[in-house]
Amino acid sequence: MKNSILASLAGITAIAMSSTAMAEIVIATAGPMTGQYASFGAQMKAGAEQAVADINAAGGINGEELVLEVGDDACDPKQAVAVANQMVGKGVVFMAGHFCSGSSIPASQVYAEEGIIQITPASTNPKFTDERPGPGVYRVCGRDDQQGQVAGTTLATEFGDKNIAIIHDKTAYGKGLADATKAVMNAAGKEEAVYEAYTAGEKDYTALVSKLKSENIDVLYVGGYHTEAGLMKRQMQDQGMDTILISGDALVTDEYWSITGPAGEGTLMTFSPDPRKNAEAAPVVEALEAAGKTAEGYALYTYAAIQAWAEAVEAAGTTDYEEVVAALDEGEFNTVLGKLSFDEKGDVTLPGYVWYEWKDGQYDYR
Repeated sequence: MKNSILASLAGITAIAMSSTAMAEIVIATAGPMTGQYASFGAQMKAGAEQAVADINAAGGINGEELVLEVGDDACDPKQAVAVANQMVGKGVVFMAGHFCSGSSIPASQVYAEEGIIQITPASTNPKFTDERPGPGVYRVCGRDDQQGQVAGTTLATEFGDKNIAIIHDKTAYGKGLADATKAVMNAAGKEEAVYEAYTAGEKDYTALVSKLKSENIDVLYVGGYHTEAGLMKRQMQDQGMDTILISGDALVTDEYWSITGPAGEGTLMTFSPDPRKNAEAAPVVEALEAAGKTAEGYALYTYAAIQAWAEAVEAAGTTDYEEVVAALDEGEFNTVLGKLSFDEKGDVTLPGYVWYEWKDGQYDYR
């Protein structure tokens, strides 16, 4: 019986050791997987799944495999906090999210309190890092004040003799971007003819478009998302307006053209240099496209967020919050976006924003 007990204990020990060797690291991405901005959620999910698959195929991180959880916040702040708490319950140690600034900012409180590192691939509102609740909050995208600098300068110089309207959707992202652009444009000596808010999610912007027409608006700057901007552009054309629509990075989805059709021709937007053109990204783009998934917009930014975190974990030799934060603060990481590091606020040190133009159903450098 003694030998039997010893054999059983040995078996239990072997199983425990095997379990330890096969340990898994749970990470997550979260964004608008449903709702009117679901195309961005699809981008994030595609990038995250590919990053996890590639890392696991290469042996995982420090001998451990990654497991991905996907959260749907529908770009709603309250739902984002609920998702964050769900991720805590699932033992997540890293969040590559969220998408909307209005979601990332309140969710960051939960992650900071629970010792979960958060790197957003898409939230551009300056408050996300300027007022971050803890040291483990980062982003691999740019900021609205950087984007506003580019947009506001161009509006004041290239369109200085035009009637310009600036509108926003009242969200942290939309209003933040519009206000940053307005401030730069005004400082350069150009005043807008119209500045007001609109309600996101509506289908009919006829009243707004009629007002813009009565004000002889030549250029419309939209602080908001592609769904509303696309409807406005189409409805402006329906009223015989040839107004140029200008916006930010939330138009980096083919869905914009599916809304506007040919009316979207000539639309301008600011976005970071296209990571699909990076040599480092080529194998990832090829894999995504071969799987029938998108590589546009924020797919590669989500992939890069996971890459940076994974390299920091390998450098630290652990997923311990404080040690990985130290590695993220001190390291330089090779990603599909190029080599990147983070400054003292958690902002990324990458090239800023450039201009894109929609032509023939596609966007490319202007």
